[in-house]
Amino acid sequence: MTLAELRNMKCTPLKGPAHALPSPRLRELVAQLPGWELGPVDADLRKDFKFSDFASALCFVNALGWMAERENHHPDLELGWGRCRVRFSTHDVGGISMNDFICAAKTEALFTG
Repeated sequence: MTLAELRNMKCTPLKGPAHALPSPRLRELVAQLPGWELGPVDADLRKDFKFSDFASALCFVNALGWMAERENHHPDLELGWGRCRVRFSTHDVGGISMNDFICAAKTEALFTG
């Protein structure tokens, strides 16, 4: 699955551990997302974004918030001067789901324009 294919998908409600992706699939999909990595013990999908100032980072966070609301899939965010750490996981499945990769691809598109 390519970055463009992920970006064009829509999130769907998921519940239960059957929707958590297995480790080989996680590694296959994370390879499609430039700069993204899996957190410790595959707990989340994450990336640190760098900006020239606080205002640019805040604009990115606001745009990401709108995207997350449209997809009904929300990241954990850490905002600071010139930086934002984005972490996706699907709490309702107890791991990383396809929704996390879809939103990471959409986040990447927001960042790269």
